[in-house]
Amino acid sequence: MDYSKVILKSGKDQSVRRYHPWIFSGAIKKIIGNVNEGDLVVVTDNKDEFLAIGHYQIGSIAIRIVSFEEKEIDADFWKQKIKKAYELRQKFDLAESPNNNVYRLVHAEGDGMPGLIIDYYNGTAVLQMHSIGMYLIRDHFVEALKEIYGDTLVAVYDKSEATIPFKSDIKPQNEYLYGESNDKVVLEYGNKFKVNWEEGQKTGFFIDQRENRKLLAKYSKDKSVLNVFGYTGGFSVYAMAGGAKEVHSVDSSKKAIDLTNENIKLNFEDTSRHKAFAVDAFEYLNEIDDKYDVIILDPPAFAKHHNVLHNALQGYKRINAKAIEKIRPGGILFTFSCSQVVTKENFRKSVFVAAANTGRNVRILHQLNQPIDHPVNIYHPESEYLKGLVVYVE
Repeated sequence: MDYSKVILKSGKDQSVRRYHPWIFSGAIKKIIGNVNEGDLVVVTDNKDEFLAIGHYQIGSIAIRIVSFEEKEIDADFWKQKIKKAYELRQKFDLAESPNNNVYRLVHAEGDGMPGLIIDYYNGTAVLQMHSIGMYLIRDHFVEALKEIYGDTLVAVYDKSEATIPFKSDIKPQNEYLYGESNDKVVLEYGNKFKVNWEEGQKTGFFIDQRENRKLLAKYSKDKSVLNVFGYTGGFSVYAMAGGAKEVHSVDSSKKAIDLTNENIKLNFEDTSRHKAFAVDAFEYLNEIDDKYDVIILDPPAFAKHHNVLHNALQGYKRINAKAIEKIRPGGILFTFSCSQVVTKENFRKSVFVAAANTGRNVRILHQLNQPIDHPVNIYHPESEYLKGLVVYVE
């Protein structure tokens, strides 16, 4: 292995020995060799004992570890990693399921591939790289996907333009790396969704809410349901499928609302139970007054960095207080945070304070998280980013 070497400071090897996949810049004592961003490096302790191999990058997280074993990191290494990820999804009836053809194939650290996301949409694999190291070897991923999926793979799309570290010299463009796809309709638990991976948020669809959407359907029968920050209407479709009396979708983006309406039409001949509004969420909640039995709050990440954590927690508190104040007696609130820096405890405390400020009696029915195709690496608690509560408001 002809890799440069990174030697850690004395005592800074403990997290690596506990299999945490990140090494921070402050832990590095010395770099031996000419290292460019994205290069593979061997990591050793202060006594030159092997610890791991990872991608080097400029920034606070200096190395993302790809192997804790001393081995060659080549195309076959990545193929085996992606194959293992596929077999896990296959084992739990996500891959090759007759009523589901959308799932996350690779969840970065959760699948031992830091910096790499691969979402599968009915024959199209959408890649999103968050590190230069992964971006530079994207051809390996394309070849692995072609071998694993065979003829069922229609296209591979790279959507890394907005996720590659901005300090790098690379200027990526979103593009097809293999094939092309015009069929953007997927199936999730038998529900149809049009997914726009070329222009939509993330890779096009919030796959991580699949099981939580399914749970919502069970609480929706004969209810008036409000889906706030509705994006493309995932929760709205499930509420309709669950027999809701009426469903209202709210998002500040007109494009999202248009796609929500398309998704409703894809699934229901009679769409009269559904209405969608392109308005500000806080403004809409101010005006509802005892109108809804079920409210879903699934906002975008209020905090992506620790330096804005306080403001984010205040934001969660404000919007949850408004929803709890306005929901009908006996109402059910589904509320979420997808901010990685917001812990489960922080989020729960924000909802607790929100409830206390309203003076209403609130009980937790479910504590929700991300599904099995977004696995949490037990050595990397940061990969547990999605938190949710279902609460009953008297």
